[in-house]
Amino acid sequence: MSKRLSVRKTYKLYLGGKFPRSESGRTYQVSGADGSFLANAAQASRKDVRDAVAAARKAQPGWAGATAYLRGQITYRMAEMIEGRRSQFVAEVRDAEGGTIKAAEAQVDAAIDRLVWYAGWSDKLPQVLGGANPVAGPFFNHSTPEPVGVVAVVAPQEECFLGLISVIAPALVTGNALVVLASQERPLPAITLSEALATSDLPGGVINLLSGKVSELTPWLASHMDVNAIDLAGVDDPELVRDAEIAAAENLKRVVRPASVDWYADPGVDRLRRFVEIKTVWHPAGV
Repeated sequence: MSKRLSVRKTYKLYLGGKFPRSESGRTYQVSGADGSFLANAAQASRKDVRDAVAAARKAQPGWAGATAYLRGQITYRMAEMIEGRRSQFVAEVRDAEGGTIKAAEAQVDAAIDRLVWYAGWSDKLPQVLGGANPVAGPFFNHSTPEPVGVVAVVAPQEECFLGLISVIAPALVTGNALVVLASQERPLPAITLSEALATSDLPGGVINLLSGKVSELTPWLASHMDVNAIDLAGVDDPELVRDAEIAAAENLKRVVRPASVDWYADPGVDRLRRFVEIKTVWHPAGV
């Protein structure tokens, strides 16, 4: 009896809730920590960036308009979907980073817990960052956080799955729509995450995932006039960071600079603050 050939997976982008190939038709080789071939991932183009931003902008008002409770429930549902595919994520993290199965399991478990942690913040952040303000005069004055809009994220290379979840979750639960550029060298856990998202309750277009070259796509994300903020967590080239900051200044885009981060540490609320603006409303008392 002849030996069965396994079905090879085709790795695609995730845009607007669908899985297209790159508009350019390009792919690039992804290797494991030991140098072995893992896959040919789609290499996104400038046109794919534009399509991702358009999908995010279309989805953002509905996501921002959802109740904070619902956003938290959907984020929690994402954690459930990852838990159900835990063994697959563990295998992909180990293939990408090497190390032991125990270390890969610890990273995946930390990523799941991180999603649950951020899900719990969705309906609590307004009490922490906002509230009633004491003012002189017959007025009510209230401040509340609102999402900045469309957030571009360059995912970190280190702890490729935990780092990815740690940068997308805070922007997500605060009501933003995301365009995520996966780790260039270790994109497979992010691609698998997009498959989990497609079967969760997250509306299509709220998270859009690209794979490709950081040096090629980051400038377009930074200069796109319909992107409101960009997180450069995965950019390790100082010149590219500088160029991205200059490009972002064209429309006063909020920039989160790369920094050395222990992704296993308690994240606090810093990244939640980065992706909101505080809206203050005055209202006459007694009216």
